[in-house]
Amino acid sequence: MIIIGEKINGFIPQVGKAIAARDAEFIKDLAIKQTEAGVDYLDVCASCPEDEELETIKWLIDLVQSVSDVPICIDSPNPECCVAAISFCKREGMINSVSMEEKKIDTIFPAIAKSGWKCVALLCDENGIPSDASTRFTICSRIADKAKEYEIPLSRLFFDPLVTTLGTDGESLAKFVETTVKIKTQYPDTHITSGLSNVSFGLPNRVSINQAFLALAMNAGMDSAIVDPCNGAILGIIMATDALLENDEYCLDYISAYRKGRIGAKK
Repeated sequence: MIIIGEKINGFIPQVGKAIAARDAEFIKDLAIKQTEAGVDYLDVCASCPEDEELETIKWLIDLVQSVSDVPICIDSPNPECCVAAISFCKREGMINSVSMEEKKIDTIFPAIAKSGWKCVALLCDENGIPSDASTRFTICSRIADKAKEYEIPLSRLFFDPLVTTLGTDGESLAKFVETTVKIKTQYPDTHITSGLSNVSFGLPNRVSINQAFLALAMNAGMDSAIVDPCNGAILGIIMATDALLENDEYCLDYISAYRKGRIGAKK
């Protein structure tokens, strides 16, 4: 399971305050804790006014790289900002994200084509998030065709089928699973990723819904997630599900994580 640490994100109120105050120690501490939790990528999202975003994301990336060697996941809705921020990174990482909305894909794909940079691809377009799995898969195919056009190996794409809110869409998981299965059947070399928070939006005890979705999505073929890696319960679900799906021989990774205190208790 490829884990993208979500905690350095200005959308999170406490993090947004730290960014506004330029609290460097707070940001570095988030990077250190997620690195110690064993993440594969550290998502960095400034979430600030557009005229401040590039300078802010450089500040964040510099701080993270001063305490961690984990690759950066550059997270911005602005494709020009994503491309510009590549030069701030010491090693190749991930862009979050492209879609078939406006010019995003034709801005980002040329910039990463001749590199090893990976990319999250949202299955939406100018019409928003499709209400059915068939349209989401159609968008996936269009993105895959664009990747081939720019000679980007499909193994570098992380498709996000975009889970909807369970409280207003009882078929939320079913659509996600159907889309995931179609993608992995047609494009087996690609990855499937997702955040967890949307599925439980507006519902009580959101953590239970998030955890159930995580296990069921992994069973369908999701092999990456944007999560809080310092949450022992969430990490425990990931590692237990990996073991049950025969991705962890003799449960060695699961046992090791437990012995190191990474799972089994909330941190």
